[in-house]
Amino acid sequence: MNKKLCKISFEQNYPDIHLNKNDNLSEYLTIQNSPILFGCRTGICGTCLVSIKGDIPPPSEEEKEILEIFAPENPQARLACQIQLTNDIEISPLT
Repeated sequence: MNKKLCKISFEQNYPDIHLNKNDNLSEYLTIQNSPILFGCRTGICGTCLVSIKGDIPPPSEEEKEILEIFAPENPQARLACQIQLTNDIEISPLT
């Protein structure tokens, strides 16, 4: 696998995708190719709340504030629209 690409896999029956490091997930995941829904795409609505498995940078202070509201005390919870891709990850919707 190309070291400049990150593999994004889903727990559901959706095909894996490969994106360049530092690509924005919300620009590539649409209703047609992802189980992840997006609302505002700016990190304030919580629509794209997911559980992440993989090594990525920690959330920003702004994202932490939203996560405290929608998923308190869940260290795997992230907003998909705010994830900085640096490594392979597995995503599942947080319900």
